[in-house]
Amino acid sequence: MKKIFVSQFALIILVLFSCTRTVTRVSPDKQIDLSGRWNDVDSKLVSKEMINDVLSRPWREDYVKRTQKKPVVIVGIITNKSSEHIEADMFIKDLEKEFINSGMVRVVDNAQFREKVRQERADQQEYSSPETQAKWGRELGASYMMFGTINSVTDTYNKKKVIFYKINLWLTDMETNEKVWMGDKEIKKFVEN
Repeated sequence: MKKIFVSQFALIILVLFSCTRTVTRVSPDKQIDLSGRWNDVDSKLVSKEMINDVLSRPWREDYVKRTQKKPVVIVGIITNKSSEHIEADMFIKDLEKEFINSGMVRVVDNAQFREKVRQERADQQEYSSPETQAKWGRELGASYMMFGTINSVTDTYNKKKVIFYKINLWLTDMETNEKVWMGDKEIKKFVEN
């Protein structure tokens, strides 16, 4: 009886200690892919590659020659049409960051954020001193707007899975509705359990 009790106690202790979790801080730049699903690394890599492509195309130089100014861009709606939850706002922010850091274009907020800025400007008219108030009618109008989709296809057999992502982006002239650039990026991941 004593041996059974000791064996059961040892088993319980073993189970408890095997269920411990450790957390290790790692660099945000380190590539870690646990599930095979879309992640922060995919967002950063795709945004960097796509913005490098869009900025190397003729539309930008044509605009600068015509106006002697940098084009102004809005990153609009990026629609997630994939089979998994992808936070499009994170991808949009990565695209905006790459645009801004290039120094080749100017970026303005999309409609959702512009409305918040306008509300703050309205509050300033009532509550701020006249010399520090942001003035009305000085917003920067956009020349181009970027749109896009994130699509995925998953193929599964036994304990193997292939996930294929295709990201399509395009840039539209705000005045003429002309698409001046289209690009895509594909990612394929093989996951084996």
